[in-house]
Amino acid sequence: MSAPQIQRSVVEQIVREAVYARLGGASPRPASAAGPNPLVVNVSARHCHLTQEAVDALFGKGHQLKTHKMLYQEGQFAAEEVLTLIGPRSRVITNLRILGPCRNLNQVELAFTDAIMLGFDVPVRLSGNIKDTPGCMLMGPAGFFEMKEGVIRALRHVHMHPEDAAFYGVKNGDKMRLRVGGECAGSLENLLVRVDKSFKLEAHIDTDEGNALNLRPDSKVELLK
Repeated sequence: MSAPQIQRSVVEQIVREAVYARLGGASPRPASAAGPNPLVVNVSARHCHLTQEAVDALFGKGHQLKTHKMLYQEGQFAAEEVLTLIGPRSRVITNLRILGPCRNLNQVELAFTDAIMLGFDVPVRLSGNIKDTPGCMLMGPAGFFEMKEGVIRALRHVHMHPEDAAFYGVKNGDKMRLRVGGECAGSLENLLVRVDKSFKLEAHIDTDEGNALNLRPDSKVELLK
């Protein structure tokens, strides 16, 4: 059995705390190092969320999603099951990953370049806000499922526990700025704050945004009001 892996951000947090303690407070502590929890920034590749009805149509009646990989937020997982998405120009994306567990609505989240390739004009929306959005056809091993709406580009956002929100001085629905260091350093504005007791501190951006900033596991990241 392999030894459990520790998140790099957690290790960095421990090292920073040790350095600041060693210095005895002689050096000012950056805000990102003083927070109650380490900031994790993850790039969300294109994926979909499905109802059980859609899963039944695509994989067979009563099919249950199988866990491929657990995600950072508690209880969320990338499923083993993947789909083919058929766009309005009959162009397709294969191996579209399903994220579980099942939800009460069907939603496909694409990056802007994905949408252009498929021929979609997709709005930027908060997850769950799918009114007046384009639909699509999904194909699975057991059949097809037509989504009347639900194709979006997900609004960049940050999940926070109430402790994190208190530290940063923000509340649910506020906007923040995500600063990413490195050779392609830059900032992403209007990062929506989502606060819940079940959340871990995690920012979500899409592949276009992550590539533009050359986000890497060792990139320095910081949340700013």
